[in-house]
Amino acid sequence: MAESSVLSTHVLNVAQGVPAEGVAVELWRLRPSEDEQLVVRTETGADGRAGDPLLPPARFEPGRYELRFGVGDYFRRRGLAADPPFLDVVPVRIFLADGRGHYHVPLLCSPWSYTTYRGS
Repeated sequence: MAESSVLSTHVLNVAQGVPAEGVAVELWRLRPSEDEQLVVRTETGADGRAGDPLLPPARFEPGRYELRFGVGDYFRRRGLAADPPFLDVVPVRIFLADGRGHYHVPLLCSPWSYTTYRGS
């Protein structure tokens, strides 16, 4: 039997070495020849994590998605970003397949750079 799929995320502020609390996160579903669809909008908590899975097993649909992280506003509030910020909204496009277990997409960022990977 295939494992249920789920999507989660967290954000780390590598400029200061802390979890990034208060980062706006949006998940958009991307479909060919259709408008983008906002699936969920949330904000990271004190531990830098979105409180609930972005796509829990009951709402999981395979397909192409885009995570949008509002790091510009986050770093501006912390007094670390220029105005306008170098990084504003960081998009991360991913493809999610059913039965592949837990997809976890961390974002490690500073006011000038970011990286991501498939975590666990």
